[in-house]
Amino acid sequence: MTDINNNIPWMYLEDFRGTDFTGEWPTFPELVRIQAKRNGDRPCFTAFDGPDDSKRSLTYNEVLANVQELANWLMANGLKKGDRVAVMGKNSPEWATAYLAALFASGIVVPIDNGLHEPEVVNIVKTAEPVFVFCDDEKAEIYTKNFPNLKVYSINPEASERFIYNLKAEALADDQKNEPCTEYDTAAILFTSGTTGKPKGVMLSHRNLMSDGFIAQRNFNHYNTDVFYALLPIHHAYTMQAAFINPLMTGASIVFGKSMAVSKLLRELKEGKITVMLGVPLLYNKLLSGIRKGIKAKGPVVAGILGFISWLSFFIKKVFHVNLGKRFFKPVLEQASIYTLRVAISGGGPLAASVCRQYNSMGIDFIQGYGLTETSPIIALNPVEHFKIESVGRSFAPYEEIKILNPEKVITKKGIEEVGEIAVKGPMVMQGYYNMPEETKAVFTEDGFFKTGDLGSIDKEGYIKLCGRAKNLIVTSGGKNVYPEEIEDAFQLYDEIQQITVRGYYADEEKTSEEIEALIYPSDDLYKTLGVERNNEFVQDEVYDSIKKIVSKVNKNFQAYSQISKITLLKEPLEMTTSQKVKRNFVAKIYELSHS
Repeated sequence: MTDINNNIPWMYLEDFRGTDFTGEWPTFPELVRIQAKRNGDRPCFTAFDGPDDSKRSLTYNEVLANVQELANWLMANGLKKGDRVAVMGKNSPEWATAYLAALFASGIVVPIDNGLHEPEVVNIVKTAEPVFVFCDDEKAEIYTKNFPNLKVYSINPEASERFIYNLKAEALADDQKNEPCTEYDTAAILFTSGTTGKPKGVMLSHRNLMSDGFIAQRNFNHYNTDVFYALLPIHHAYTMQAAFINPLMTGASIVFGKSMAVSKLLRELKEGKITVMLGVPLLYNKLLSGIRKGIKAKGPVVAGILGFISWLSFFIKKVFHVNLGKRFFKPVLEQASIYTLRVAISGGGPLAASVCRQYNSMGIDFIQGYGLTETSPIIALNPVEHFKIESVGRSFAPYEEIKILNPEKVITKKGIEEVGEIAVKGPMVMQGYYNMPEETKAVFTEDGFFKTGDLGSIDKEGYIKLCGRAKNLIVTSGGKNVYPEEIEDAFQLYDEIQQITVRGYYADEEKTSEEIEALIYPSDDLYKTLGVERNNEFVQDEVYDSIKKIVSKVNKNFQAYSQISKITLLKEPLEMTTSQKVKRNFVAKIYELSHS
């Protein structure tokens, strides 16, 4: 077994320290130049967006040349050190090129969610005040209409005059170039959405993002032969770090996925020969659901045999660290287009332990991570060689400190645990919120720990177990704490439920204590099984009865005080973020049923 404590993935940097960079950590420009020296002719950026969705790739040398050309053009056209450059669009090599070019010109990149509505975009731009914007053509009007003096350029090849690769600069003299950025300079500002009020921008330095990416590799080794799949929106801190910045640190290849359509996803997984995939629980649940349906279709005998092999494979892997799953499940994995997959990482929310177990039993190293935008974002990751299914990851001690604030003893299935708010200190913790000193001060303790707002515990080996967000906590009549996320996780493998959100409600007028309500949006599969139409008001009682059976089954796994006592069927799914989390400040459209 690999000695995790002695694993220093950034040792190769010593060959370049003092010549190619002088700080503790390289900046983005320094890193990309180092990788061009190490892996210049290897593929860097790949996309399946050529004619007939054909594959096109750029080497590290080609990426460096494109980025430097655009950076020179930015400086020649007035970008000064510290100026903001907004980047918005679907995942693509061009998005990544614009991102890096802003940093090569000593600017600050502002990635904007491509799925935001116009008022939210306008609010962010008014706050960030970027000098340049790079975006997809279909979004350009948002900027040109609301900010007529803003310089807007395209990351779509069809826009020939405004396309980033066509923006050529004359050779710049040294006195025309901006002073190089340092590791302590701000690299990116990541904004939360919101149409009203001042949006909160997380300022992350080159040091924040570089230290986090390299340190995270202590719990997960990857190599220049790996192929990462950037499918989730890359503006999000999780994908940005894990599927864009991290592969640049080892000279690996990045395949940019633009669509969650299953047919396109499966093709890119197979033809891209993806070895490392980043996803959220919803994505992995969908993939596993398809695999399980395929196994079930083979009949009860075959399904039973594969079930036993799955158990045996996981036991051998966990106890003896021998991975036989790929051999046992090769036909199943090939059919699902994930046979080349070496590692799958889940983040952005808790994953059901049974899902993690099933992927591992099939031979795929499946691990969970944990972090927040404010921490660049990763602060814990399950080591491939020594993972704990119930944990979201092992901390990166001694390179960071994690402690539990105001711990309370809680009885769990594992015994008594001390649960409180998770706080972290380390080089990956943000510089602060953009132009918001009071809000910044409020999230730090007096001794400099960042308060995550997440409730959880940490064991003696440094593994973190999450309970939920502090602001979502439900307190029952007996003073018991209930974490909605733990209950929601228990429904992840029920195909009849597309979306579930758990919250507290008051069952009496005195509002003395909360009980548990589940807002559920049934899946198309359930309506199909029942042979009824989704929008028919007169069949929802029948749907409710089916959902109630599932809820009753899940309730048996929880203490009486944390069991769901009220079920509400949704007419429409609740709005979600691009990382597939429900926006909890929702207004729900519900069915009024006879049970209510």
